[in-house]
Amino acid sequence: RALAPGSGCYAAWLTPQGRMLTDLHVFALDDMILLDVPADVAPATLTRLDECLFSEDVQLTDSSESLTPVWIHGPLASASVQRVLPVSGLDALAEYGNVRIDAAGSPVVVVRVSQVGAPGFGLYAERARAVDLQRALEAAGAPAADPRALDAARIEAGYPLFGVDMTEETIPLEAGIEDRAISFTKGCYVGQEVIIRVLHRGHGRVARRLVGLRIEGEVPGRGAAVHAGEREIGRVTSAASSPRLGSIALAYVQRDHVAPGTRVEVAVAGGRTPARVSDLPLALD
Repeated sequence: RALAPGSGCYAAWLTPQGRMLTDLHVFALDDMILLDVPADVAPATLTRLDECLFSEDVQLTDSSESLTPVWIHGPLASASVQRVLPVSGLDALAEYGNVRIDAAGSPVVVVRVSQVGAPGFGLYAERARAVDLQRALEAAGAPAADPRALDAARIEAGYPLFGVDMTEETIPLEAGIEDRAISFTKGCYVGQEVIIRVLHRGHGRVARRLVGLRIEGEVPGRGAAVHAGEREIGRVTSAASSPRLGSIALAYVQRDHVAPGTRVEVAVAGGRTPARVSDLPLALD
């Protein structure tokens, strides 16, 4: 209710035990709220939302088949969008802000979400219109991104994905998303007791934390073990080859090993390779 039309937020939906059911982007439009959740949890999310309704005058609609987002990232993202759509002022749009426009008789919702360390925009449109928008952006000089390059940029930015770096076993504080996904001022919500207990009694300390890894050898596979000496202390959740930084990864490691600069080893084909823990977002030394 605190979201004014044109604004939005990133959020985590929790179980009573403080673990994640999903993460979601919330965009408040003039007459509706658009929720973007990972595709594989969309049906369950819709069911849970329906179970929360009692006397509210609310209609829930699954738009997965009819509404498609086209994403564009990079320093020229706003200029590219403004070339193909009748919209201006996107550089001033707040993170998670949105604007709905009419483009050739078809509605398009433009949202700002920066997931790869650079300005990013999502264009939500009907499926056929989304295909046209992608072609128009490519013609305007914004080529389709290589998924591997996009994933490397995401890992550099320290942006975890639900279903990859976060699961239904994850507590938001483990993934480091609490500052943008959890409210510390709103009234009661499911899972709040656990979150507040960890923050105030445990001083925010959790058993493991998501960290960045700078790896000296080859790129490890997802799920690769992270070792301190002979002891396994964590697992890789995402890894990629970065043009700037070489082999990089996101990994959960035990809290005694999260300090930047901590030396570890990561399992790869044929043995282990040295690595060191790094702050997120990852950066050049």
